[in-house]
Amino acid sequence: MQLRHAILGLLDVAPQSGYDLGRAFARSVAHFWHADQSQIYRTLDRMETDGAISTETVPQRGRPDRKLHSLTDAGRTELNEWLRAPLEVLQPKEPFLARLFFAAPLGISGVLALLDEREQTVRSAVDQLNALPRASGDLGALLRTATLEAGIRQGEAELEWLKDTRRMLEAEAER
Repeated sequence: MQLRHAILGLLDVAPQSGYDLGRAFARSVAHFWHADQSQIYRTLDRMETDGAISTETVPQRGRPDRKLHSLTDAGRTELNEWLRAPLEVLQPKEPFLARLFFAAPLGISGVLALLDEREQTVRSAVDQLNALPRASGDLGALLRTATLEAGIRQGEAELEWLKDTRRMLEAEAER
């Protein structure tokens, strides 16, 4: 998946400005896709050049003009082609697990501190996801809620795994 596909999907829900898209990333897809505001704007520029989106300038009083982006027929076709394409090969990159894999030089106390930090991060993420509203209504809302639930369950599963790993390390320390 590319950032472009996530933007196409979000614009398929509704036309949005670059600022709106940044907020949508933070509020709806952050548990499975990250993009900072500058990446979003650069990608929007390329998508407009490619003809995947059209941009309407909406004048605003007392503020800069707002650029509202919408899917074109070409953008909608690209989104549908991506949705129908075979799934991408799973190639995870998890910086925390890489760090944990090599953390033996930190000793048990250092590894426990690393686990503490990760637990705080995951708890915070799960709390943020739990605070998001559950959509209802159409199929799109049902699927957005399903991905939200996936993020919550993954976080909860990781918290359980962290607890198990902590117990294993504490048992090792007692030997």
